[in-house]
Amino acid sequence: MDNKVIKEIQSIMLRNPMVTGSKCPACGDKKMITDENTGELFCGKCGFVVSDKIADTGAEWRSFSNDEGNKARTGAGTSLTMHDMGLSTVIGAANKDSTGKPLSASVKSSIERLRTWDSRSQAHSSADRNLRQALNEMDKLKDKLALTDAVIEKAAYIYRKAMEKKLVRGRSIQGLVAACLYASCRNTETPRTLDDVAKGINIRRKDVARCYRLIFRELELKMPVVDPVKGVSRIASIAELSEKSKRKAIAILNEAKKMGVVAGKDPMGIAAAALYLACISTGEVKSQKDISIASGVTEVTIRNRCAGLRKIIND
Repeated sequence: MDNKVIKEIQSIMLRNPMVTGSKCPACGDKKMITDENTGELFCGKCGFVVSDKIADTGAEWRSFSNDEGNKARTGAGTSLTMHDMGLSTVIGAANKDSTGKPLSASVKSSIERLRTWDSRSQAHSSADRNLRQALNEMDKLKDKLALTDAVIEKAAYIYRKAMEKKLVRGRSIQGLVAACLYASCRNTETPRTLDDVAKGINIRRKDVARCYRLIFRELELKMPVVDPVKGVSRIASIAELSEKSKRKAIAILNEAKKMGVVAGKDPMGIAAAALYLACISTGEVKSQKDISIASGVTEVTIRNRCAGLRKIIND
C-alpha cells in the first residue's frame, strides 16, 4: 500500500478512532474504522472501503455562532408561536449568489421585488393575517407579564383551536388573545389574574372575562383548581413582606386546605387574607390596604376571608 494512503488512514484514525466489531471482507481484519466526515466505513489495515453511506448516529446539535464551525445539521425547531410554525423559507438579505459573488444591478432589483412578494405571500389570507397579528400581541405580552415560553405556546395552541371553531370572526383580536393567555395561565398554574392580563393588553377586564367564558365553553377546556399557595410569593414580593410571614401564610393555607375552607373561594383573596393574618402573627406591620394594593383584592374581601381563616389559627 502507498505510504500516502497509510498516512491518510492513520490521520483519520487519530481524528476519529471509532472502531466496529465487523470483519473486513478483503483481509479479514476486525479493525474497522468509521469516518464521520465522509460517512465511510473502511478497514484499518488494508484500507478497503466497506460502505460509503454510513448514517451519523451522533447527537443532534445546532451551531449558534460562526466560531464553532459548520456544525448546523438541523434547522430551528417548530413552534406554535409562529404563524407558519417555523416551516416557511425566506429569501435572505445578502445580495450575493451561491459562490459569494455580488449580484448585478438588474438581478439585484429583481431579487428585491421577489423578496417583497415573498414576505407578503406568507400571510395572503385574512385568517393568516389575523393569526400573525394575534401571535405578535402574545409575544409583546410575554415580556410585559413575565411569562414563560410554555405559557405562550399553550396560549397559541388555544388561539389556533378558537380559529378552527370560527370563534375569532366578529370579535376583537386583543380580547381573544388576552382570554387565551389567561386560560393558558390557569392551565399551567401560573399566578396571573384577569386584571393583570387586561392591564397588560390595555383593554377592559369585562371584555377579557367575556371572551374567556366563550372559549372555555366552546372549546370545553378543563382547568385545574387554582392553588392559593402559588399566589403568596407574588403578593409577598410586591408588598415587601418578610420570608417569615410568607412561610407562616403558607402554613395557614395548607391547614385551611385540609379543612376545606378554601374551596370555592377566590385564590388571591384567600392568599391575601392568609398573608395579613401571618403578619399579625409574626408582628410585622402591614395594613390591609397595603396587602389589598399588592394582591388586587379589596379590603372587604380580605376581612371576609380572614374571618374564616382565624378559626383555624385559634383552633
